[in-house]
Amino acid sequence: MGVFVFLPLVLPLTAWPVARLAEHHLHPRMATWLLTGLSAVLAVCSTLSLALLMVVGTAQLPGNPLPDGWSDPEVREAVPYDEVAGKVAIPALIAVLVSCTRAAWRHHRVRRGAVRALAGLSPTSVVVLPDENAYAYALPGRKGRVVVTTAMLATLTGPERRALFAHERAHLDARHHRFLLTVQLAARANPCLRPLLTAVTYTTERWADEEAAGRIGSRRTVARAVGKAALVSRGAPLVALAGFATAGPVPRRVAALLGPAPVARAWPSLFTSAGLAAWGAAVGTAVSALSSANSAVTLFLILKAATPL
Repeated sequence: MGVFVFLPLVLPLTAWPVARLAEHHLHPRMATWLLTGLSAVLAVCSTLSLALLMVVGTAQLPGNPLPDGWSDPEVREAVPYDEVAGKVAIPALIAVLVSCTRAAWRHHRVRRGAVRALAGLSPTSVVVLPDENAYAYALPGRKGRVVVTTAMLATLTGPERRALFAHERAHLDARHHRFLLTVQLAARANPCLRPLLTAVTYTTERWADEEAAGRIGSRRTVARAVGKAALVSRGAPLVALAGFATAGPVPRRVAALLGPAPVARAWPSLFTSAGLAAWGAAVGTAVSALSSANSAVTLFLILKAATPL
């Protein structure tokens, strides 16, 4: 097992370059899938490494319920610096589990509260709320709904309203809330993955912007709608949900919409900065997965040999 058990804890740093470059050089749809997949794998591997270190650290504590053989010197030798690493891993893993549980519960609570607030209204796909605050967001569920206020609609023209609805419908159709929740949990599991959370928050918005532009046939109209909505929006009351003009850097979104449409590619070329970063992140993720698997199998075999029948 050796030092390989520590690699998944630091290998998420290899994804930092692609987190930045993917926003500018990859199609938003591909960037979202790539960054979310990297986040999920790297987070699982780092959490598994903490769990393996905790097993060794817990076995050394007096009064632990684990088999006595798990605290044998042969087992402790499987992990370098077992006394320090094992004891540090215990509170670290507890903090990861508590943080991820709180994030998942908060996401569930916000969605449940939003659904409850709209329960008395007609079950239409678009809900218009009489509110002087301008905001709009997509409410995911078995039958996703687009929520918009009268203040927001009063700000936009007819074509811009269609752009707004197309944007929010794109969020629902692509299940963007799942990508965001996955990356949020990954960032809670390993703080090194926070840049990927920021990047995915932006790429999901860009993805929805591009889908809206394709559906209404005008990138400039979507850009105007995003810009105007950002000027009057005071922030959606449900920050965990995807807001039309409250998520992602709005000036960058508008600038991207005023430029040419991004080209969808299966995978960036290795001879580009984005391709080099993507391949680097992929290699780092593969090494992290192999290191975690190697450490887990090694520790399992050692514990199996040390545990009496």
